[in-house]
Amino acid sequence: MEELFKKLGIKPHDLKLYQTAFSHSSYANEHKNKADYERLEFLGDAVVDLVVADYLYSNKNINEGEMTKVRSKYVCENALAVYSEDLSLSQYIKVGVGEEHSGGKHRKAIVADIFESLMAAIYLDLGYATARRTILNIIVPYIENTNINFFSDYKSALQEYVQTTQKSLIYELIGEEGPAHDKTYTIAVKIDNIVYATGVASSKKEAEQEAAKAALEKLAV
Repeated sequence: MEELFKKLGIKPHDLKLYQTAFSHSSYANEHKNKADYERLEFLGDAVVDLVVADYLYSNKNINEGEMTKVRSKYVCENALAVYSEDLSLSQYIKVGVGEEHSGGKHRKAIVADIFESLMAAIYLDLGYATARRTILNIIVPYIENTNINFFSDYKSALQEYVQTTQKSLIYELIGEEGPAHDKTYTIAVKIDNIVYATGVASSKKEAEQEAAKAALEKLAV
């Protein structure tokens, strides 16, 4: 990982933390004494969200709704996967034998999660300032390149529609299938407590986007 650390401009202290950040649950299950990256990914999700939100607040004269839209574009699964690919993170991912054979090291959901778990490891090991600098160095060039759009943010579009009609909007996990390392999630989107559509994907975030997209199509917005 020395090459990666040089690329990021960091000098790690706790190498075990980074090893955990790259360990998928399928690998951890095959090595009973190993931890996986899921807890780190949870923390990294919040750290990346905060850094991008702070950057937008400090550097863009746009309202709350626009900040939400922009942040969503650059912290979505597609964007996180691209950041990982730019850093060649897949070469460091440790997965189980079965996951290896099925191409898990290059699965978008896993590659995106790895970016967040790595940022969490940097945050825990080297502090918020270093994590912030690292995240901004990676993401800001994409934000400033206005020609890049990772995806259509269906959730934000649906939120806007619901706000104009003063209705409530919630996403609810209604299904979860498959082994821990290869789950499929089903999310229902409810407007005024009525299920309008469902979405299925390999991550909850992606499933929510699929549900929002289906709801928008149904509403013909």
